[in-house]
Amino acid sequence: MAPGTSMGVDGNLTSVVNFVLLGLTDNKELQLLLFPVFLGIYLVTLIWNLSLIILIRMDSHLHTPMYFFLSFLSFIDICYSTTVSPRMLSDFFKDQKTISFAACATQFFFASWMALSECCLLTAMAYDRYVAIGNPLLYSAIMVPDVCKKMVTGACGSGFLSSLVQTIPCFKLDYCGPNLIEHFFCDIPQVFPLSCSDTFVMQIILFLVTMCVGFGSFFFILLSYGFIAASILKISSITGSLKAFNTCASHLAAVILYYGTGFSVYVQPASSHSKKQNKVLSVFYINVIPMLNPLIYSLRNKEIKQALKRLTRRAKKLPLRE
Repeated sequence: MAPGTSMGVDGNLTSVVNFVLLGLTDNKELQLLLFPVFLGIYLVTLIWNLSLIILIRMDSHLHTPMYFFLSFLSFIDICYSTTVSPRMLSDFFKDQKTISFAACATQFFFASWMALSECCLLTAMAYDRYVAIGNPLLYSAIMVPDVCKKMVTGACGSGFLSSLVQTIPCFKLDYCGPNLIEHFFCDIPQVFPLSCSDTFVMQIILFLVTMCVGFGSFFFILLSYGFIAASILKISSITGSLKAFNTCASHLAAVILYYGTGFSVYVQPASSHSKKQNKVLSVFYINVIPMLNPLIYSLRNKEIKQALKRLTRRAKKLPLRE
């Protein structure tokens, strides 16, 4: 009997009690080398995203729709990384990386919630950039605080419901063994194939969620950028066109990274890439991108740099010189 499975009174396997995560690698020396790397990535993710949230909250100049959305993107990235990273880090020191059935379902639910919410939030941010460039005179009238709050609530609510729709059917399936998950966290594409039930309905649900939330949000982002491109082409001056493009360059970079990696992990057929490649892509998708997002939005952003200067001067109690 495989570890983590229970026996019926007749000696037959009845259900899986827990799963065993095979992790990133079974090489002990490599695990010792990877632990400080991933610990550093996680700590930097927390520090950078928390710092960005605090800066946006403290500086009144950043109380605009774009930075309102950005602060929630940082919050989602913190939650997303925290759902997976702490357990992954502790598993580096375990010979057998077991996770209970309930903990596995909980981990997937929250990871999926954050990932799908980020898809919807990036869509909202694309619409915000379209309004800013396509209708600058009406921007303040359209993107009022109540509308922005409803868009964020809608993004989080859509992610919550989509995750729930996947989690409940997946973990209500019968699991009789084996219980080895070829991954470093509980993810549905690796979990539901282990079921001894018919998984046809689960595959349909997964397909519908991928199409509606994944491709649906990506389609609306592409549509928004189509309108943005049309608006930029109407600008007569090159300087004006470059300035308009720069306002959405960071968001476009974040979208390319997030969707490019996400589609590589979840859309490609399993036979098109190895399990090791899938793990590497998942690491980038879950651990690296949440660390990079605040850097992408801050690196060439003059408003954030100015806000940092104002905050530094305020902390030193020096007079502000504009």
